[in-house]
Amino acid sequence: MQRTEDGQIVKLADYRPTDFVLLGVDMTLRLFEGHTDVMTVLAFERREGVAIDAPLGLDGDGLILDSIALDGEILSPARYDATPDALVVRELPANGPFELRLENRIAPEENTELMGLYRSNGIWCTQCEAEGFRRITYFPDRPDVLAPYRVRIEAEKAVAPVLLSNGNPIETGELPEGRHYAVWDDPFKKPSYLFAVVAGDLDALHDSFVTTSGRTVALGVYTEKGRAPQAAYAMDALKRSMAWDERRFGREYDLDVFNVVAIADFNMGAMENKGLNVFNHKYVLLDQDLATDGDYAGVETVIAHEYFHNWTGNRITCRDWFQLCLKEGLTVYRDQEFSADERERTVQRIASVRRLKAHQFPEDQGPLQHPVRPAEYREINNFYTATVYDKGAEVVRMIATLLGETDFRAGMDLYFERHDGDAATIEDFIACFEEAGGLDLSQFSLWYAQAGTPTLTVTESWDPEQRQHTVSLRQSLARGAAGTGTEPMVVPVRFGLVGGNGEDRHAESEVSGAARLKGDLIVLSGGDATITFTGLSDRPYLSVLRDFSAPVMLDHEQSEAERLALGRLDPNLFNRWRALDDLIAEGLTLAARRPLGDGQPALKDAIVDALLATAGDDEIDPAFRAQALTLPAETDIARQLRDNVDPDRVHQVADAARAAIGTRGLASFERLSAERATTEPFSPDAASVGRRALANAALAYRCAATGDPAAALAQYQAASNMTDRLGALAILAHRFSGDDASRSALDDFYRRFEHDDLVLDKWFALQATAPTHDAVETVERLANHPRFTMRNPNRVRTVVGSFAAVNQVAFHRPDGAGYRWVADKLAALDRINPQIAARIATTFRAWRSFEPGRRAKLKETLRQISEIKGLSKDLKDIVDRSRK
Repeated sequence: MQRTEDGQIVKLADYRPTDFVLLGVDMTLRLFEGHTDVMTVLAFERREGVAIDAPLGLDGDGLILDSIALDGEILSPARYDATPDALVVRELPANGPFELRLENRIAPEENTELMGLYRSNGIWCTQCEAEGFRRITYFPDRPDVLAPYRVRIEAEKAVAPVLLSNGNPIETGELPEGRHYAVWDDPFKKPSYLFAVVAGDLDALHDSFVTTSGRTVALGVYTEKGRAPQAAYAMDALKRSMAWDERRFGREYDLDVFNVVAIADFNMGAMENKGLNVFNHKYVLLDQDLATDGDYAGVETVIAHEYFHNWTGNRITCRDWFQLCLKEGLTVYRDQEFSADERERTVQRIASVRRLKAHQFPEDQGPLQHPVRPAEYREINNFYTATVYDKGAEVVRMIATLLGETDFRAGMDLYFERHDGDAATIEDFIACFEEAGGLDLSQFSLWYAQAGTPTLTVTESWDPEQRQHTVSLRQSLARGAAGTGTEPMVVPVRFGLVGGNGEDRHAESEVSGAARLKGDLIVLSGGDATITFTGLSDRPYLSVLRDFSAPVMLDHEQSEAERLALGRLDPNLFNRWRALDDLIAEGLTLAARRPLGDGQPALKDAIVDALLATAGDDEIDPAFRAQALTLPAETDIARQLRDNVDPDRVHQVADAARAAIGTRGLASFERLSAERATTEPFSPDAASVGRRALANAALAYRCAATGDPAAALAQYQAASNMTDRLGALAILAHRFSGDDASRSALDDFYRRFEHDDLVLDKWFALQATAPTHDAVETVERLANHPRFTMRNPNRVRTVVGSFAAVNQVAFHRPDGAGYRWVADKLAALDRINPQIAARIATTFRAWRSFEPGRRAKLKETLRQISEIKGLSKDLKDIVDRSRK
């Protein structure tokens, strides 16, 4: 199939509406073995003011036109130009609507890119976001072209007894030669990227949901044969999501049916197609024997995210792809709030901030930097990024913080009321909150336009004679690869003045500079400001940027003693965690800068003792204690080093710290890992998840201290659920890689689960991420395993992707073998699935930060990839921007 590879730059400034308005779409897809015949009837009307001789231009991607008719008349070749990537029709009616009928044939079985209509394990499936619909038929394939759709699907009944599309089912029937059909009608206008069709021999789990207004909605989760029982938790999460959206945002579901389909070969986590969500099956299928607590949380989050898109993405979509954060950032915020309400809010917030710092902060500081709303792109698939999703969610969170709960809800209600059925912009969104909150958010909107992570510098001074505490704040933003502005932005800084009794103090205050004080919130709107608190009996501990109220890098001149005190006293649990986490991160970063064998411990005893005190405090939620015990990732330490990074040294320092913590707290860790019996009945509830997380963290420290795999092997053998089994296996595979205990456990795991692809992915990933230099040879062996395939995105991500992104020791092996191996796999993958190849290639973006030897090898590897003949525009875009 031909591919568009011109790499043309698309600019936000060039936006203009289409010349023709699409009034409706009527499609028929006839599915056969080896090919699909597509007939599309498009009703158009010339937009007012458009010239009479203006042609109609439609997008295509690798298409061959078989037939074209205008208002029932077959057109002569002189009336149109058809290429694989475009169709231009001339001499159109001057007045009134007209119908264009198009016929073409496609080959879903040959579609390895998994965009458009493809076939996976005998199942026909579509993925049309961002520009996949043009691979099915010629179309004005852009998000601001909205229309109702009616879709007829025909297939052999024995091969595809289930025929699904968007909207409501309105007709089914039999056809000659053992075939049948189904007709679906979607009355809500939608863009082409939300079009969906699924057909195949599927099992289903059925249920229903009664909305606030009393309507009964039929729910279905469709799976591969025999796996429907594993969709029970996904169904439960869906029903809880529907109830939560009614309760929290007043959003009721609007169709008669809501279907979810789980499929093995899928590029993304899931897709929010109107009324027919298609999921990567890893976010639907699970039970306690096959899935970890992390898998349960992932299913809950992704199910909720895609359902919430029904209003923030579907009923209101984005005008153009530059507004992508309008649906994705907003919906991530909504799914984070759902998870916080369903589980433990502080623990969920910690997890969100960890993800932001691990993925978005490096993106903001590297060559792939771009604003939350970019001004231009070459390949839109490469802008489904942490900046759009996670930073976009943080921007929405800041709006909620600035307005408060009541006004924020009023702004959301206004947005839904005003723009239902629209293709909206960031300006439309912001205007609703300006009106609801009575605020001018023009300066705040710089968060959407300026790339980079601002630094918030905080200094403080105590005057005992005047009994006043002065806090100074200054923000700064460096110009990065995106070349956007560096103007001061609106930064909401939540804070508290903590006393020795662990309670917040209240004091009179005076503000000078560009800021205003609103309760426990400092709204910094200029470069700097000072707040003076008076009438205090003694010096308080300043707890600043509580709950990470703005996505900034915090530079706070605060002593170790003060932070240790906050780690013990702060009533804001998020900041209690951050005080300890920052101390640990700074200690590991400083240790990584020192030469090997300098004799100094990675972490001071006082910091370790504070961590152990938190971990052993039975009055604190176990999930929070488990988060406290989770050290910053080695990639986070490398990011904080910024330059001359030696991944081997970073790993040595982190490993030494784990051993030191484990040794100092061995008695406590033995108690924590042993007191929760592995025979405890499994439940995915938050309390049980927290207890398992704490016990498994304790087990890891225990093994790090003793250097003995016995405890991990015993847990592996006795485990009654996948969380405990995989937790133990991870310790064996990573800390004791190559030992008899590790090899026997990995072999046993494979024998137990070799017939379940999702569990087998875990087996592949554990070996690919083992932090040893010989993991390069391991991944080469895994890539030649009979169960490895480059055609399944999940399998590629677990081996190639996790090796490159997670395994800092092996990927960055000094001889460059890790770089060469990944580059070879990218070259092969690019010919099969360019989108996945491009996403894995982002792991090369930080090449400038490494020590000279590795830096040179990374640079050379990027050059070699860039010179591959026939490189896709997806991969070329990432490589070219990374090299700049």
